Amino acid sequence: MTYIRVIAAMMMGLGLTACGSVDTATRNAPLEPHVARALAPVSVKVTGYTVTAPDSLRVSEANMYYPLGDVVWREDAPGNRLRQIEDIFKTAFKRGAEGVDGAVPVVANIEITRFHALTEKARYTIGGVHSLKFKMTLTDPQTGAVVVPTRLIEADLEAYGGAKAIYHENHGITQKVRITDHMAKVFHKELTDPTPPEAQKVAQIIP
Repeated sequence: MTYIRVIAAMMMGLGLTACGSVDTATRNAPLEPHVARALAPVSVKVTGYTVTAPDSLRVSEANMYYPLGDVVWREDAPGNRLRQIEDIFKTAFKRGAEGVDGAVPVVANIEITRFHALTEKARYTIGGVHSLKFKMTLTDPQTGAVVVPTRLIEADLEAYGGAKAIYHENHGITQKVRITDHMAKVFHKELTDPTPPEAQKVAQIIP
C-alpha cells in the first residue's frame, strides 16, 4: 500500500462522487481493483519489533509545571531517560501485540517522538496530560518493504495530580503503570486496524 495508490483512490472517489448526480450507472459501479486494494485493511501478524527514542530528543530534568523538552520522565531513578522510555514502550508493545494473529507477517518499527509525563511539581499539585507521540511503520520481515506506511500516532492520557495521584500511587497505580497499560491498548488497536489514515479518508469519500 503506497501513498500514490491512496492518492489515486482519492481522485477516483472524487470522480465517482461528481458523476453520481448525472450518471446512476457510474455511481453504482464497483470500485476499480486498485481502489479496493487501497481501502482494504491489512490483517497483520507481528514477527518482530524495534523501539527507538532518538538521541536528538531533548530531555528535561527541570522541576517546572511544564518544562520545555521532548522527554520528561521522573519515576525511574536518574539515568538515561531515552533508554528508560524505550523500555516502557517495549513492555507495552509486547503486551499490546498479544493475540494479534493476522495473515500478513510484519515487523513494527516504532520511533518515539514525544514522552512528556509529569514533573514532581505538576504531579503533586495540578496534574495535567501525559503527552505521548510516536511513529510506527510496518514492514515485511523478509524484504524490509513497507506494508503499512509510517503514521504519527498521538496517544495522550490524562495525568493525575494532587490527592488523586497520591491515592493511586498508594494503591500501586503509578505513572509507569498507567502509561504502560494505556500504550498497550493503543498498540493493540493500531495493530488490529492498521489502515493508513489516508485510506480511511478515501473510504469516507467513496460511497
